[in-house]
Amino acid sequence: MINFDRFQLSNGLTVIVNHDPNTPIVAMNILYKVGSRDESIRRTGFAHLFEHLMFGGSENIPKYDVPLEKSGGENNAFTNADYTNYYLTIPKNNLEVAFWLESDRMNNLAFSIKSLNIQKQVVIEEFKQNYLNQPYGESYLLLKPLAYKKHPYRWITIGKDIKQIDNASLDYVKKFYYKYYNPNNAILTISGDVSTSEIKELSEKWFGPIKSGEAIAHDYPMEPVQKRRRIKIIERDVPQSAVYMAWHMPRRTTKEYYHCDLISDILSNGKSSRLYRKLVIDKSLVSDINAFISGDENPGLFIVIAKLLDGVDTNKAIDAINNELADIATNLIKESELEKVKNKIESNLLFSQSSVLTKAMNLAYFEFLGDANKINEEYNIYENIDRNSILSTAKNLFKGNNQNILIYNKNSKK
Repeated sequence: MINFDRFQLSNGLTVIVNHDPNTPIVAMNILYKVGSRDESIRRTGFAHLFEHLMFGGSENIPKYDVPLEKSGGENNAFTNADYTNYYLTIPKNNLEVAFWLESDRMNNLAFSIKSLNIQKQVVIEEFKQNYLNQPYGESYLLLKPLAYKKHPYRWITIGKDIKQIDNASLDYVKKFYYKYYNPNNAILTISGDVSTSEIKELSEKWFGPIKSGEAIAHDYPMEPVQKRRRIKIIERDVPQSAVYMAWHMPRRTTKEYYHCDLISDILSNGKSSRLYRKLVIDKSLVSDINAFISGDENPGLFIVIAKLLDGVDTNKAIDAINNELADIATNLIKESELEKVKNKIESNLLFSQSSVLTKAMNLAYFEFLGDANKINEEYNIYENIDRNSILSTAKNLFKGNNQNILIYNKNSKK
């Protein structure tokens, strides 16, 4: 059980405080409700680019990292399709430094052509290194638009085209900042040996004077129900032929999301899991196989990735995978199988409550989903899932018309 207090400033900033007296370190997390799904199809990659720009200095603090490191703090950030997250840890006696730093870049980020060009080149190099210049790097650049035709999940966080990053203008970057980086579009969480009263005082002092921004609806076009299987085949210089498979699954806030999470673990969590045992050990079709869920706030994807052994026909591997999925969608799993994956997830949930940083991040995330207290309900949700729920969800999930397949054929000329 994670206990917390919640309050809101007059400018709309939501603040959540978790008291943990067991460590001298305090964690601060700021979640901005802006991800790649908030971008225009003609200007993708901006949420991620902006994550980099936020470390480029504010009007009063030219180098964000310098005062933080001098105060014994560490920080990082990440962007996904749904939100952008900034987090840090700092000794409790220097906590006000964190409030000073984060409030200043929320209110007074420095903009310059020089800083923008530097960060654009950083992101462009990241794009090339991670997505263009390594085996299977482009997989999600191809799989996402195969699965999504309308929803903005159809491009990845770094963007759909490197040219859109290169063409980013300073004027548009400023508009992006003033629209999304506002207190009423953010959630601030604190975990550590602190009191709610002192956090309220610091929040009012440092964030209170910042003006609210425009109200943002966060409405997204719904993806139409997929009516037929989609297949894309490419030939590349890759070490092994590979198969990427994706099915549309329910959104993060539904009970079926949790069913899908357990199904992915039943299929591929560990060497005793179904897909590994059948395709790697028994049939020797693949060298590696994984099943996982995207975890998106809007309806996301259930994904299976398999790397084929040399000489194995891709259709044979796909049929073998589909046979295993058909089995879990047709027959009740064993009670012992369900309990095994439940125990793993529940131990992970308990472990996540041991770190102030993890608690601060998770509280912000669940507040973003609608209510921070839902973090305390997850254990019971998993515990109450039965075999019939798994069967029903699997039957809806693994329908043939809901399947998207990206096939990497190894270039035979090399």
